[in-house]
Amino acid sequence: MTASAKFSLVFTSSPELDFAHPPPSTKLGFAKFRTPSIGYQRNMTSISKNLAPIKAMEGSIMPSYVEVKPNGHAVTNDSNDSILHKSLANGTESENIVWHKCSVHKIDRQKLLQQKGCVIWITGLSGSGKSTVACALTGALHARGKLTYILDGDNVRHGLNRDLTFKSEDRAENIRRVGEVAKLFADAGVICIASVISPYRKDRAACRSILPDGDFIEVFMDIPLYVCEARDPKGLYKLARAGKIKGFTGIDDPYEAPLNSEIVLRQEGEVCPPPETMAEKVISYLEEKGYLKA
Repeated sequence: MTASAKFSLVFTSSPELDFAHPPPSTKLGFAKFRTPSIGYQRNMTSISKNLAPIKAMEGSIMPSYVEVKPNGHAVTNDSNDSILHKSLANGTESENIVWHKCSVHKIDRQKLLQQKGCVIWITGLSGSGKSTVACALTGALHARGKLTYILDGDNVRHGLNRDLTFKSEDRAENIRRVGEVAKLFADAGVICIASVISPYRKDRAACRSILPDGDFIEVFMDIPLYVCEARDPKGLYKLARAGKIKGFTGIDDPYEAPLNSEIVLRQEGEVCPPPETMAEKVISYLEEKGYLKA
């Protein structure tokens, strides 16, 4: 029979091995071999030509995974955390992942900082004032002795998301990454302020879903398009109107306004409140919900 198969092998430095209760001195290693289109037999010697040598390494009794690629290269994890990653090139996810727990928990970090970690997600059109309000908010909270960090939509594209374009699928991935990083900040006890256009409801909802209830605080910058376009601080609306930028949110790509934001910041008549005033509205919400104390 011809088949494409994966084989999991176990190597041990002890002559006898009890899988249920391995002795402390036992060195275990797990290897996963991809052997496409080979004649499958129970006798392992028939596929020995497909195996690559594995260098023995000193380790703990925690499993250490080795993946042997089709080209014969062995890939190991150095953190000894029981993680075996599939190739990211083909878009597959990781497998055999075990979450490593620590004795210091979120509640401990929050007690240390005297605040509760959360994500303040500021969404709105380009030019609506997201970054300006984010900076005013972090300044006001810093003055109160609270630890914050801003994940700005433009700033993250200089590093974390520099490989992403503005196509719809890349925009979704951009928001997913920001959401995951924001979640880590919140878990650390930090008040994370994400300032991103995030035009699609489903992407914002996905970010909300990975956080505990209440810890995702959506702030909608409800500023009309004509106001944002009149401001045009980066000249992007002008370029979009001239057809030099395609897929620009609010012009030829939609912005899906939030339906049930925790906080809505809007102009009063034809006057937009100062960013400090808007920031104070967010701070009032944090105080009311108990995020500014442990």
